[in-house]
Amino acid sequence: MQNFFEVENRLDYRILRWILAVALISGVIVSAIQVVIDARRVSTDLDNQASQTIAMVKDATTQAVFSIDADLANQVVDGLFAREAVHLAQILHANGDPLSTRERPLIDSAFRPLIDWIFGAERQFRTELKRNGDLDTVYGYFIVHYDTAPTGHMWLGRAMITLTSVVATAVILGMVLYFVFYMLLTRPLLRIVHSVKQVDPENPDDRLIATPAGHEKDELGHWVSATNTLLMAIGKSQKRHREAEDRVSRLARYDQLTGLLSRDSFMELLQTDIEESKRNHTLLSVIVCGIDDFKSINDQCGFRTGDLTLQTVADRLIDCLSGSRFIVARLGGDQFVVVEKGLKDGFQAADTAEAILARISETIGVEGQNISMTATLGIALYPSDAIQPDRLLQSAEQTMMLAKQKGRDHFQFYVASIDQEIRDRKQLEKDLSEALSLDQLHLVYQPQVDLQTKRVIGAEALLRWEHPVRGLVPPDYFIPFAENNGSIVEIGQWVLEQACLQARLWAEKGLPLRIAVNLSAVQLRQDRIVDDILDTLNRHNIPAGRLELEVTETSFMTNLSDAVAKLHALNRAGISIAVDDFGTGYSSLTYLKKMPVKHLKIDKQFIRDLLVNEEDTRIANTIIDLGKSLNLTVVAEGVETAEQEYYLSQRGCKLAQGYFFSKPLRPADFEKFVQGFHQKLVENNT
Repeated sequence: MQNFFEVENRLDYRILRWILAVALISGVIVSAIQVVIDARRVSTDLDNQASQTIAMVKDATTQAVFSIDADLANQVVDGLFAREAVHLAQILHANGDPLSTRERPLIDSAFRPLIDWIFGAERQFRTELKRNGDLDTVYGYFIVHYDTAPTGHMWLGRAMITLTSVVATAVILGMVLYFVFYMLLTRPLLRIVHSVKQVDPENPDDRLIATPAGHEKDELGHWVSATNTLLMAIGKSQKRHREAEDRVSRLARYDQLTGLLSRDSFMELLQTDIEESKRNHTLLSVIVCGIDDFKSINDQCGFRTGDLTLQTVADRLIDCLSGSRFIVARLGGDQFVVVEKGLKDGFQAADTAEAILARISETIGVEGQNISMTATLGIALYPSDAIQPDRLLQSAEQTMMLAKQKGRDHFQFYVASIDQEIRDRKQLEKDLSEALSLDQLHLVYQPQVDLQTKRVIGAEALLRWEHPVRGLVPPDYFIPFAENNGSIVEIGQWVLEQACLQARLWAEKGLPLRIAVNLSAVQLRQDRIVDDILDTLNRHNIPAGRLELEVTETSFMTNLSDAVAKLHALNRAGISIAVDDFGTGYSSLTYLKKMPVKHLKIDKQFIRDLLVNEEDTRIANTIIDLGKSLNLTVVAEGVETAEQEYYLSQRGCKLAQGYFFSKPLRPADFEKFVQGFHQKLVENNT
């Protein structure tokens, strides 16, 4: 079907080729005959013109020979050479001595071989010169040679016009016929083919073929009508066949009470899903769900209520786990099983388990009774817990039974360490959602030093979380949580507010420092991020030049055009843009070219082993040289030794920050550090 739409396979194109071929061949044959006839006529005309010319000058030529008048003879010959075609003219005495002779070379032409082949190189004419009163005496001879080139060129021009007109006529005729055929047949056929391709083979009668406009009563219309009738008949037959197959399949493969997959059918699909996960190198979870104390529901409310309860649970599982990633089945009794495919880690399985528990715990209204129930879940992961379908299901069932011994309404993983890790993360995410309101977050500031003037010119605002139980939680640990659940938007706005407030307070104390704030990828994707940042600056009466936004390359990799547009808007307002962790992303130069960047920050992993690791040193040097060539300010993070500071200063790095200068400090400590740092600089200079 695909080849049908290639140009060389289309009917109108093939007909066009035949029309053009036939028209061209016929035209060439007819024009060739015309050219041959014209050539013969031209040849005859050439001889007639020569005869007429000779007849016109014959008397004068005879008089010149008879009178032996060379001047007259020369006049006659010169008169003949006024004609371009005359190549040679001679007037001879009877004994053969020339009275007058003149000759010029044959005309040189690229078409000379063709003209010579058709007409000859020259035409020769010889006439006896006699007087009217004495026809028996020959007084001399008149010889004329004609060059065929001028006449041949005229003939060749007419021949080219004839051939060109034939080709043009053939092309015009072919294109007209092609257009007519395309409009009357090819285009309607293409529309029919397009309509046929839209027909669903599984349900051919759902979308019938559309009849092209204007063809309702001709052969195409009858063909479409007959095809639609056939499609409707096939659709009805398929529908009856599917209904029969569905009835048989449901009886064999599905649980009769809940309509979910039976245990045997589930095991077949689980084997297929495991093979798919193995090919795609992804995780797979098996979650066995057991209703807590289901026996009491049957005993207190009756078996019919119990059956309706199981049906409701099945419906709720299908409702909250819709999509191709999930498979839901009933193992028997009060036990259900869920498979989730394409997992990145066990945390996604924990999220699914929480959703199942929340859905099942909702009150059920059955036959006028409100039934409250809970469930306990056991989770096993492929491939870490088992690689065979039966072993994987067995692991999940055993885990569910063990979990029931510890209590109700919770889930448990097969491996205890994974179970504890996931529980800790879930608790940490919950704690993080309350950290801002409980005033557990605060900012510290790390000085940024100008390596040339040795003065503190700015500070990077860094977020810290003081957990009441865990103590200080590293930002590298909790920031990904905030980005995953979206709370980074609220936290990021709080950080911006605090940083701008601190910048204003420092400015009032005579410390007009630039504050650098990290802008996460989630924040950058917000539609109002530009307005929110500018509004924050206005509220705190901070000049835009005092704020620097640090973004990583991953912040704009997903939607480059949108991110770059927002950064340009912020830059136009006067805010500086810095690329953080430069050199650790992908296609850095490609993104750098499009962004309104002012600062490049060398990632601390390249500074840590500077002058120790040759590769890291080369990378740092390359970034510094790149910044120079692009007229960008390069900032080194993680400077910890005097040797690193001296080397970076000599290489042309403009700014630096790190523990060599100071660790991140609280605002009050930061002010003391700046005062002492600058005082020490003054003392050293004096």
